[in-house]
Amino acid sequence: MPKGYLIGEIEVTNMAGYEEYRREVPATIAAYGGRYVVRAGEAKLLEGSGGPGRMVVLEFDSPEKAMAWYNSSEYQAILPHRLNNSKGRAIIVAGHDG
Repeated sequence: MPKGYLIGEIEVTNMAGYEEYRREVPATIAAYGGRYVVRAGEAKLLEGSGGPGRMVVLEFDSPEKAMAWYNSSEYQAILPHRLNNSKGRAIIVAGHDG
């Protein structure tokens, strides 16, 4: 079974408001067996336009586990802190199972 990855690109628009999300999200990820692969490391744009935002890559045991985390009541309770204080996108993708 392939691993599941959440890939997020985030531009924080209000760091004070975003702080609660940043503080609380790691425990929700760990509760669903997830782990950070990338957490806001230095990013360099190689193709395309616009500067890269804050990059996050999470790894879960499966895409289903990633979705279970995203849809969980624990994560949904803190998600508004991110949505109200940042712009960006989040994608769940299955890893290569080869």
